[in-house]
Amino acid sequence: MHALIAPVVVSAAEEEHKLNPLLPHVAEIALSLVVFGLLFFAVKKWVVPGFETTFEERSKAIEGGLEAAESKQAEADARLAELEQQLADARHEAARIREEAREQGAQIIAEMRDQAQAESTRIVEHGKAQIEAERQQAVTALRAEVGTLATSLAGRIVGESLEDDERSSRVVERFLVDLETINASEAAGNGAG
Repeated sequence: MHALIAPVVVSAAEEEHKLNPLLPHVAEIALSLVVFGLLFFAVKKWVVPGFETTFEERSKAIEGGLEAAESKQAEADARLAELEQQLADARHEAARIREEAREQGAQIIAEMRDQAQAESTRIVEHGKAQIEAERQQAVTALRAEVGTLATSLAGRIVGESLEDDERSSRVVERFLVDLETINASEAAGNGAG
């Protein structure tokens, strides 16, 4: 067995002198350079343009997206400012409407007071007129009653009939005038005292 190992060792030693593992063969270096060149050429010819096209498309899409986003943002900011302005205008309008409503309410209240006062005055005047009319009716009825009683009493006192309307009217009128004169003088005497 020993004999077999020795030739392998010799041949390995020979090969060791012959091949250095740290230095590659010239044929391998040349073949690697050719394959690398072909691979580099193929990648540059067919793969890189696709990457560049895709990169450009994506760059344009991103730039377009950014521009669109900036445009949308500017549009949104403008719309927001417009809405804020409309809201401020609406608030001012609401305040103005409230103020007008207050003024109209105060005006309506004042008008209603005036109308109520006018109605109250009208009712009082109507009441006074009605009372005066009723007083006049009462005075007229009282005069007629007093006249009838006075005529009857005077007829009994005098002893003659006062059935004549003219004569009885004159007597009643004279009696009432005398009665009013007596009442007026008593009222003046009470007022002075």
